Formats: sequence, C-alpha cells, structure tokens
Amino acid sequence: MSPITFGPGLCGDWLKLPHAEPGNRIGIFGGSFNPPHSGHRLVAETVIKRLGLDQVWWFVTPGNPLKSHAELAPLESRLRMTRAVADHPRMKITAYEAVLGTPYTAKTIVALRAKCPSLRFVWVMGADNLGSFHRWQDWRTIVGSVPVAIVDRPGASLSTVSSPMAKAFERYRLPEEEAKLLPDMEPPIWTFLHTPLDRTSSTDLRNSRA
Repeated sequence: MSPITFGPGLCGDWLKLPHAEPGNRIGIFGGSFNPPHSGHRLVAETVIKRLGLDQVWWFVTPGNPLKSHAELAPLESRLRMTRAVADHPRMKITAYEAVLGTPYTAKTIVALRAKCPSLRFVWVMGADNLGSFHRWQDWRTIVGSVPVAIVDRPGASLSTVSSPMAKAFERYRLPEEEAKLLPDMEPPIWTFLHTPLDRTSSTDLRNSRA
C-alpha cells in the first residue's frame, strides 16, 4: 500500500485511539462514512443500548478496498462530518486505521486486541454489509476474533439467512433477546438486531449533492 499522508486539517487526536477504562465494552464501527448520516447514528445508538456498550468507536477508514475511491471525500472532511453526526458522549471518532496503514478490518482488529488487551471489543456493522462480508479479507478470522453485532438496515433482513457469513456461522448466532451477553462472550459469536429502519443512505446523499 502507498504511504498515507496526513493533511494539515487532520487533528492529532483523530490519529489516536480514544481513552477507555480496563474492562470497558467497546463497539468498533468501521466505514468510509462518505458521508455519515442518521442511519449510521441509529446503528451506533442501537448497539449502545442493546449491548450495554460503554463506547462506540467510529473508525473512519482511509478508503474501502472493495469500492471505487472516485467519489471519496478527503479523510479530514469525512472525520469532521462524522464528528457532527456522532455527537454523543459515548461515541468517539478516530482515523487510527490511517496510522496502522491498512484498510483491512482483520488487521485492524489484531492491532486493537494487541494494543488494548483489557478491553472487550465488538465489531459493529449495518446489515447492508452482510451480503458482501464474505468478500472481506480474512472474513472468517474477523468472526473468530471478536463478537459481531449486525444491525438491520433497509432491504437487508434476508441477508441474515442467505449470506455466506450467516450460513457458515449459523450455529454461533446468539438470539436477539440475549444480545446484552454478546460483549462478554468468546468468539465466534454474533447476533442480529432489529430496529426501526432509517432509509438514509450515503449513495443517495452523494447523488443528491451531485
């Protein structure tokens, strides 16, 4: 990968991991957030409430390796927009993947667990990513490394039964009513959380601005 350069507007605090106390339950919510929107915020609010998380760390990635970067806004811009959307005492913003020099979730999780062994991490994602999750690098390793919480998104409910990930790890699915146990369980373990749906999408927002 080419070296990542940091623009003058990139706040030093964004290049660090947020502070957390030993034993804290931390949701890792990664994405390009291009742009962030109310649907993303709903995902973060849902896992805080339903999983009893102490914090959700929004990992604003330098870029999704599975998507074109032609319409990708600068990292600094996406961080500022994400900060505005994630205005909540339990939500923190970081560009730490830029420091790690990787856009790959599996490598990020390895680094986080090594750096913060006292924290209980949960990988958080919207269900709209579940259908393509098997295309992520080392996707089985991700599920085997940390508990995974998947939050419903418009048009994505069927992916809980049809996606390769859901089929491969079907016997490790935690019933939704037991979701609060998830952060303290050993992987592989995952759950699907239903919630009122917000139909806002980054694609639609980009198209409307264009």
